[in-house]
Amino acid sequence: MGRLLAIDYGAKRTGVAVTDPLQLIATALEMVPSHEMLKFLRTYVAKEPVDAFIVGLPKGLDGNDTDNTPRVRKFVTHLQNALPDIPVYWHDERFTSVMALQAMIANGSTKKDRRVKGNIDKVSAAIILQSYMESKKNDER
Repeated sequence: MGRLLAIDYGAKRTGVAVTDPLQLIATALEMVPSHEMLKFLRTYVAKEPVDAFIVGLPKGLDGNDTDNTPRVRKFVTHLQNALPDIPVYWHDERFTSVMALQAMIANGSTKKDRRVKGNIDKVSAAIILQSYMESKKNDER
């Protein structure tokens, strides 16, 4: 069984999270400059088996697209062309940045750590991935 890899794609930075090989635990992995994401993913999948990419879909509170949604959709098109054998699934990313900040505070992160936006991006990707895995479990019930 391969890992699931979550992507919280942003204009400048992208948070990445992965599961363990049994797909039980989501862990924040890395912050990657967005313009380097495809290169990063090609390198990663050459080393680790990946069953699917989970991409955070940016939506506003009203459910409509945000300013970032077209950028993320364009990235996913490039991703599907670059790595066509790995399926891509969308997952709602609303509130993940707020939840990431709250999780970092709860885990004792310093203000300095919380100011590093890449840290929030990585934790947001982990939240997207954990939420995706929980929704799949609920679908199976």
